[in-house]
Amino acid sequence: MKVHPGCEGEYERRHRPVWAELEEVLRSHGVRSYSIFVDAQTQDLFACVEIDSQERWDAIAQTETCRRWWRYMSELMPSAADHSPLSVPLREVFHL
Repeated sequence: MKVHPGCEGEYERRHRPVWAELEEVLRSHGVRSYSIFVDAQTQDLFACVEIDSQERWDAIAQTETCRRWWRYMSELMPSAADHSPLSVPLREVFHL
């Protein structure tokens, strides 16, 4: 994912704290840990999430809370027509 240039501070502000309702959706769908990192030079965002199952993770996108969050964040980052953040899947090359 990416954040628009100059929007890094606002992106971070909106996550501190993240909505309690969104945190509950994440936890109730099996998210154990979720971190997002930003590269200040490229505005690239890298998310690292520990989940119970891919199916439960995918189901989060169908919740109204998630869709509201996407709309709320879409002005700060490149987004698809449904306001979901554009992202590029990364292939894991090492895991311990």
